[in-house]
Amino acid sequence: MLYLFLFIFLITIFIIGMTILRTGLFNVSGDSLKGWILKLTDTPWKGLLVGTIVTGILQSSSAVMVMTIGLISARMLTFRRSIGIILGTNIGTTFTTEFITFNIDSLLIPMAIIGTLLIFWNNQKVKSVGFIFLGISFVFSAMTGFEYLANPIASLPYIEESIYKLNDSYIYSVLVGIVITSIIQSSTATTGIIMGFLSSDILTIGSGIAIMLGSNVGTCVTAFIASIGGGKESKLCAYAHIWLNVIGVLSFYPLINYLAELAPLLASEPDVQLAHISVVFNVISSLLVVPFANLFARFITKIHG
Repeated sequence: MLYLFLFIFLITIFIIGMTILRTGLFNVSGDSLKGWILKLTDTPWKGLLVGTIVTGILQSSSAVMVMTIGLISARMLTFRRSIGIILGTNIGTTFTTEFITFNIDSLLIPMAIIGTLLIFWNNQKVKSVGFIFLGISFVFSAMTGFEYLANPIASLPYIEESIYKLNDSYIYSVLVGIVITSIIQSSTATTGIIMGFLSSDILTIGSGIAIMLGSNVGTCVTAFIASIGGGKESKLCAYAHIWLNVIGVLSFYPLINYLAELAPLLASEPDVQLAHISVVFNVISSLLVVPFANLFARFITKIHG
C-alpha cells in the first residue's frame, strides 16, 4: 500500500511540475503566442504550424486547446481557423514525450535549487525562468520515481492482474489510456507513467502504444470542459478535437502490432521507442487531415451545428 501511495504522490509531483513549467513558459511568451494564433492561422497549413510550435513551447496540447477555445469564445478566432491548430497541437505534444526521455538526473538537484532561488527574484522574466527550472526538476524526478516504483507496484496482486490484462488486450489498454488521462487531465503524465513500466520490462511495447493512443482521446476531456458555456463555435472546436482524435485512434488501432515491430528500429530503449511511435502516429494522422480541413469543418458544423 505504501508503494501505491508513493506512486500517486509521484503522479501529483509530475502534474505539479508540468503546471509550474507551463506557467514559466507562458509568462515568458504567452502574449506573443496568442498573437501568432490570431494572425498566422488563416490557412489550415499555417494553423498546423502555429499549433505545433505553440504546443511545443507551452509543453501542453490541453493548454493550447483551452487558449484556442477562449479566443473563439471571445470571437477573436473562428471555428474553421481552429482546425489546423487542433492538428498542430497533436504534433506539438510529441515534443514533450520526446523531452521526458532525456537523462538529466545529475542536473535535477542543481536545477531545483537554482529554480527555487530565481522564483523569489523581483524581475518577472527571471522568476519565470525559475519556474521553468523548478518544473523540469519536478517532472524528471517523478519520471525517475516511476521507473523505480514500477516493479514494486506491478507486484501488488490487483495491479499484477491488471498488467496481465493490459498485455493481453489492446482494447483494454486503449480504454485504460482514455480513463487515466481523463482523470489526471494530462496525456503526458499518462505517457510518462507508461514509460516507467516499459523501462522496467513490465509492459509490452504494443500495450504501451495502445495506452498512448487512448491517452490521445482522454485528453479531449479538458477541451470539452473548457467549451461549456463558451458558445456554439467553441463547442464545435471541442467536438472537432474529439472527432479528430477518435478517428486517428480507430485508424491506427489495427496497426498496433506493425508499430510494435517498427519500434525497435527507431530506438533501443522502450521509453524512447514509445516517444518515437507517438511522433509517427500524431504526424501522420494530422498531415493526412490537413488537405481536407475545410471539408472536415463543414462536416462538424453539419453534425453538431
